[in-house]
Amino acid sequence: MSIAKSLPHDAALLHVTGKARYTDDIPAPRDALHLAFGMSTIARGKILSIDLTDVRAAAGVHSVITLEDLPFDNDVSAVAHDEPLLAKGEVHFLGQPLFIVAADSHLAARKAARKAKVEYAPETPILTIEDALAANSRFESAPLVWRKGDADAALARAPRTLTGSLTMGGQEHFYLEGQVAMAWPQENGDMLVNCSTQHPTEIQHKVAEALGTHMHAVRVETRRMGGGFGGKESQGNSLAIACALAARATGRVCRMRYDRDDDMMITGKRHDFRIDYRVGYDDTGRILGIDVTHYTRCGWAQDLSLAVADRAMLHAENAYLIADMRITSHRLKTNMQSATAYRGFGGPQGLFGMEQIIAHLAHETGIDPITLRQRNYYQPMGSAGAENTTPYGMQVTDFILQDMTDRLLDTADYTARRAAVDDWNRTNARLKKGIAFSPVKFGISFTATHYNQAGSLVHIYQDGSVALNHGGTEMGQGLFLKVAQIAAEALGIDIDRIRITATDTAKVPNTSATAASSGSDLNGAAAHAACVTLRQRMADCLGPLYQTPPEAVRFADDQVHFAEQSITFAEAARICYFQRVALSATGHYKTPDISWDRIKGQGRAFYYFAYGCAISEVVIDTLTGENRILRADILHDTGASLNPVIDIGQVEGAYVQGAGWLTTEELVWDDKGLLRTHAPSTYKIPACSDRPRIFNVALVNRPAPLPTVYRSKAVGEPPFMHGISAFLALQDAVAACGPTWPALRAPATAESILQAVARAQTGAEK
Repeated sequence: MSIAKSLPHDAALLHVTGKARYTDDIPAPRDALHLAFGMSTIARGKILSIDLTDVRAAAGVHSVITLEDLPFDNDVSAVAHDEPLLAKGEVHFLGQPLFIVAADSHLAARKAARKAKVEYAPETPILTIEDALAANSRFESAPLVWRKGDADAALARAPRTLTGSLTMGGQEHFYLEGQVAMAWPQENGDMLVNCSTQHPTEIQHKVAEALGTHMHAVRVETRRMGGGFGGKESQGNSLAIACALAARATGRVCRMRYDRDDDMMITGKRHDFRIDYRVGYDDTGRILGIDVTHYTRCGWAQDLSLAVADRAMLHAENAYLIADMRITSHRLKTNMQSATAYRGFGGPQGLFGMEQIIAHLAHETGIDPITLRQRNYYQPMGSAGAENTTPYGMQVTDFILQDMTDRLLDTADYTARRAAVDDWNRTNARLKKGIAFSPVKFGISFTATHYNQAGSLVHIYQDGSVALNHGGTEMGQGLFLKVAQIAAEALGIDIDRIRITATDTAKVPNTSATAASSGSDLNGAAAHAACVTLRQRMADCLGPLYQTPPEAVRFADDQVHFAEQSITFAEAARICYFQRVALSATGHYKTPDISWDRIKGQGRAFYYFAYGCAISEVVIDTLTGENRILRADILHDTGASLNPVIDIGQVEGAYVQGAGWLTTEELVWDDKGLLRTHAPSTYKIPACSDRPRIFNVALVNRPAPLPTVYRSKAVGEPPFMHGISAFLALQDAVAACGPTWPALRAPATAESILQAVARAQTGAEK
């Protein structure tokens, strides 16, 4: 068998030796041009004049492209056609591209771009959620509201109510490989684009639009990315289009990459949220009704904000069965970088809001937080007559978190550790410990129904080797290896026979973004379909030759087995070639049973749910705010794992990234709209030293109840939410400092922790 094996990443050796080739490593001709954007220096205002004399005269500059030079469409947006490549008469955020410089070197282009003389008529920027609400600056004319039952009536009937508000910051993607693209002009006006992107088809579409040509004239190839996390789903459009325009204009290969500062100044981040809530509950802590309002800061253009805010609403109840709930969502327009896709795509924000509500309720009632969670869980799988319905009307038929919770509490020795933390806090005044649990119920599918499809192309050569291509992109997550394992299993061959080729729009058309945790689900199923087609063709040919019905021919152990004998797969391929069998096939897969109405907030938004739970233990210094994660225990549901070691690695990395979002990663804009945290010197991502000293990760290894590919489940995004347990543990440590609800703000930086300690001790804001 090839599936369920812990095989190493197919490019692991290349990664660790530095031999893996990324887009910026592709050799360019000696006369290639290098591009840079000239960027706005204010956040909002009208452009009165642009003087590019000094830019054009700068050393190494070959040409400058302005708005007037663009021959066709001037748009890089993912959805709404509201994001011009170059500003049109006014600017909407500090760092917005105004013009393009093409020079002999990357450094020369960047230096020249800063020589522009731009005169503005500045306007007061809208920067905060409060500013946007006051100005009614939003992307939809009114907030979106979804309802289940009657929240107002439930709140009125509830014996007790609780109100509160919480905030959470955004997050920079900080992929190790920055945004980069290179365009190669071809004959007949065609264009080849190499791009570090999660969505080659969107790059193809937007480049064709900008060049005024058809998609068949643009080919996009992506071998691998050095990280994406959603930041390369739509944000690579600008670079690819700029390169293609410059290549068309000059007839020369053009490359563009952002320096880290430029990358952080131009590209979008995770959406930050404010969530207000009112909860009605009984004396046991059972939630009777809830009214929750999301305020989403979206930035200056729509990008993917509506879908992100929708997914936050879809996860607003997390793992809890609530009979009466209203979810209101405001999508607010502000003068900063357009917020964009980020691992979890709004799910973490909605889910974190609910977990913080539960934490507040536990503090208010004095009920153990885990007991409170279990008391409000969805009914377990197999419960007779249980009305397990989400706020958007989808039945939850596979809820396994109750069993997972019990298992994790046992294996992590939670009860004894909870007692030990309490004992420590009674006897230590300065250092306080905290321990916390959090569950995850995460929906898997694109909410844009048409994205729930994938294609593949598989060739079997006459020597028995196999070339595999599909629409997914490799960003370090091991997608290519998993799909190769699926193909090897379907063909019954050794995985060494399979060569995984670069994602290429000329091989598989109309691909979806590698996002929404659906890479393996979609592309693996498409590859499996192609392999099944090839296997059937081979069986139909070989069966009669070996006196075996085609349906009795077996492919296993790198051989083809007949009634009386076996031959190697290579020999079988050779025979089929000489028998003129077509040994190339496409495969296609579309996710079944998806039906979703985002305006009504009703339907089956997801094919299935992935589950998980985590326990984190931390320590804080109450005098400095310094803190450490001491231990993390995670139990995660990947169905029947395709590759356990890859999946465990995904869970580990996701936890650290999720904890980083809620602890150290703070985005700060000043009152002029300038992003002050625009470099590693001012923006703190987790380092190796920030990982838990004790880090236990286990997989449930329970086959998915629905027919996913080999009964596996997605693993990319769901474990990101395990980092919430680290935040809750920090809040638990702060709560040990005094009786007042600490209302720890996210991210829980040292400053935030110090403020929360003061609130816990005195009940006053400090």
